[in-house]
Amino acid sequence: MTEWFEEWFGEEYLALYPHRDDREAEELVALIRRTIPIQSLTRVLDVACGAGRHARAFAASGLVPIGVDLSRHLLERARASSLPVARADMRALPIRNQSVELAVNLFTSFGYFADDADHQEALCQMIATVRPGGWFVFDFLNAAGVRTSLADRPADSSGSASDKWLHDNGRFVVKMIVGRDGRQFMERVRLFDSQELIAMIQIAGARVVHQFGDYRGGPADATAPRVLLFAQAGL
Repeated sequence: MTEWFEEWFGEEYLALYPHRDDREAEELVALIRRTIPIQSLTRVLDVACGAGRHARAFAASGLVPIGVDLSRHLLERARASSLPVARADMRALPIRNQSVELAVNLFTSFGYFADDADHQEALCQMIATVRPGGWFVFDFLNAAGVRTSLADRPADSSGSASDKWLHDNGRFVVKMIVGRDGRQFMERVRLFDSQELIAMIQIAGARVVHQFGDYRGGPADATAPRVLLFAQAGL
């Protein structure tokens, strides 16, 4: 059976999130460069790179990005920007262990699997590519905020009562999207709390050193829109 994320990330996806633009990517890359000691020409592995907006921002800041994604359509967009990319599942990365100084997983490009063992394996794969002392940066939605905003909305697996709802006692958030051609797509994201993510990152071989709640470097708290974790590998 085809998973939802194998079909969704195409033109419809890009049309749904036009506000996720180059300016936002540049803001996040600037935060990364202010926070951790990375030099020019540092190699950056961008896992789930999509159409390459973060990779372009890394390149513009003097770093050397390598993008990996599962979507053929989004990778075509990235290649049009002359970015080096490869098609792969994050649970089986074609990248040599300890070969990059920085790996990133940005804009909630995580939580897509039904089994938590797959999520742990994905983190292990990503962090394994980082040299000891190098960095892993993880950008996820704030699960607490999502649960609060959807707590009183009716759950309906067909999506008829709401375009977004909680599922499986709040473990997942589900969103139904209708494309411009009338086709329906469903996003399903596992809602991991920050402490769960920190523990999973530690199991994968890195320790979270910095936490933020937005791309400007705001505090990580229950009201923040994002969970940004900066972890150092091999500690």
